Amino acid sequence: MLHETSHARNGLPGLRGTDHIGFTVPDLDQAVRFFVEVIGCEPFYELGPFRSDGDWMETHLNVHPRTVMKRLKFLRCRHGSNFEIFEYSAPDQDGLQPRNSDVGGHHLAFYVDDIGEAVAYLKARGVRVLGEPTVRTEGLSAGQSWVYFLSPWGMQLELVSFPAGKAYERETKRRLWHPANPHL
Repeated sequence: MLHETSHARNGLPGLRGTDHIGFTVPDLDQAVRFFVEVIGCEPFYELGPFRSDGDWMETHLNVHPRTVMKRLKFLRCRHGSNFEIFEYSAPDQDGLQPRNSDVGGHHLAFYVDDIGEAVAYLKARGVRVLGEPTVRTEGLSAGQSWVYFLSPWGMQLELVSFPAGKAYERETKRRLWHPANPHL
């Protein structure tokens, strides 16, 4: 039985968590290869193409009405949310990858047990890793290590590890998933 907290009483009725994360890539096949062969995700279904001669695309997706969603593919990367990866073509498409500092900037973070081993693995496969892992030893993030890396098309990704937990988890009643106790 779930314990109701003040968090559970506010917000979306029936909210259980994040179902999936969607993002657009310039080449779906390249992205799927990268996420499957390098990261270790599993593809599980594909849809598309979708287009409309009316205003459906604009009304439902807030894109140019003549946008074509060429294909989308769902992937799962072990524990966590699914990915819905899109390949679009649109008359007004912006092909620049946003940085974290740009409005709409984002990144995906992958939890790993051993960040040093994961960084060595990425580098051995020619993946661009941005600097060396940052290790937090003080403050609420103490116990966490992280480092950014880039996909072949320039999307920002992150490795994160906190095998002994993070400091803030010892000070809060709200517990998050922890690698030592995945059933929390």
